[in-house]
Amino acid sequence: MKKIINKKIRHFIDLNEIEKSQLQEIIKIARKLKKNHDVNKHSKLLPHKNLMMIFEKTSTRTRTSFEVAISHLGGNAVVMNKNDMQLGKGETIADTAKVLSRYVDFVMIRANSHEAILELAKNSQVPVINGLSDFSHPCQVLASLMTIEEVFGKIAGKKLVWCGDQNNVLNSYIHATKEFGYELAIASPEEIDFSVGEIAKARKKGAKISLHHDAKKAVKDADVIITDTWFSMGDESENNDALRQKKINLLSPFQVNEALMKHAKKSAIFTHCLPVYRGNEATAEVVDSSRSVIFDEAENRLHIQKAILLWVSNSKF
Repeated sequence: MKKIINKKIRHFIDLNEIEKSQLQEIIKIARKLKKNHDVNKHSKLLPHKNLMMIFEKTSTRTRTSFEVAISHLGGNAVVMNKNDMQLGKGETIADTAKVLSRYVDFVMIRANSHEAILELAKNSQVPVINGLSDFSHPCQVLASLMTIEEVFGKIAGKKLVWCGDQNNVLNSYIHATKEFGYELAIASPEEIDFSVGEIAKARKKGAKISLHHDAKKAVKDADVIITDTWFSMGDESENNDALRQKKINLLSPFQVNEALMKHAKKSAIFTHCLPVYRGNEATAEVVDSSRSVIFDEAENRLHIQKAILLWVSNSKF
């Protein structure tokens, strides 16, 4: 992926493009906001600031958390989906970025293409936040890391295990591995290689990442077990019965269930970025168990979004 050119503006695009100290500062801010949940005080942090939110994909948690976040901070949200805009219908991304820069203070985009986010950031005079792309999902993973640290204190030295498909969320866990000092074991079928390029890049930088094709071996001594939906938005197999069944057959050995959890540490927790499809990537028994922190992670999306907005605007809290 190309680098962001304009370094004078604080964009939030990928975790491996942001310094370790800055990522930790965002989580620190999020913790403080969560602990001191005084909306009247928070509303003075970004008064009258306007956040443009662009959705090329549907959203529950990203839209709600960002819209509530900017409201709590004293600002306003403008929400548009792909059918409301000229983006992708003739007007260039560069022109869109230049226009939005004259209207709003931040742009959050949930895009089909990561390249579109990079192009938007390249031409924007205001911070651009990656709310999800086909390549990465940094907001989600930062909320996950915050949640894990709430349980264990520090994530450094912990073993995180990803089970199942390789996707954009996994890429963001890979990007954060060295920065946060955790070990990442990835258990997925040999036939799937979406993230192998990012794994190689991270390893070269010193990240401790292992790739396994046996889920039981991967989760041995795990502190955290993570999975995600097997059918991401835009996946061609989602609406094709034959391809869907083929993928289910391929990924079934990597389902997170009670039998698999027994191979992890007794203190191990389970998380998922949601939405979760009980019976596919994880069983209801695990999802709804006391070891599951999925709804804590979902809540932390709100606090992380607030912290990201404050960070990109260079505002203190």
